[in-house]
Amino acid sequence: MNGELIVDCCDAVYAALMEHTDEIAELDQQIGDGDHIYNLLRGLEALRAMRAQLAAAELGQALQLAASKLLATVGGSSGPLWASLLMGMSRSAPRECTAAAVATMYAAGVEAMQQRGKTGRGSKTMMDVLIPVAERFRELLEAQSTIEEILRELPKEAERGMLSTREMLALKGRASFLGERSRGHIDPGARSSQVIIAALCARLAKVA
Repeated sequence: MNGELIVDCCDAVYAALMEHTDEIAELDQQIGDGDHIYNLLRGLEALRAMRAQLAAAELGQALQLAASKLLATVGGSSGPLWASLLMGMSRSAPRECTAAAVATMYAAGVEAMQQRGKTGRGSKTMMDVLIPVAERFRELLEAQSTIEEILRELPKEAERGMLSTREMLALKGRASFLGERSRGHIDPGARSSQVIIAALCARLAKVA
């Protein structure tokens, strides 16, 4: 895993989010500002514009570069949060990318994002997808699952987390001002995170 794979993953995530843009925008219009997906796409477009620089870098450096670009490019809360995840991952970037090393790197990124956002599971946010995926990743490793099994199971966990937000009461962001009216809606950040996890697993399955 190196900068070239980071570029490939950016392309895969961008394509997946483009496919679901209208759906995620509609979810966000129901309980948020309506700009979540467009902020994410703008950030990914900025990353794709620096593909040569990212591809030439080692994994940790590529993640740092991507984090800095997202922080400077993406508006709203998504920019700082995703930048924190990538920066946290960069600090734990391994020299040899075993499944265990990737799980540790991802968990470090999720922890950094959680600290930045000051929230966890049950808040009707992207953390309701990202945290369960980190936990499930560790469980699968402890069960000695194969890489192929892991990459099949993590998208399922992401979907479960995303769907769980439907009946949650929003505790963070603009949706929190709706109170009980926030129930009955899937969180757009959870949906975009689920799409991202699915796209990444599909892309990594090609080189597993």
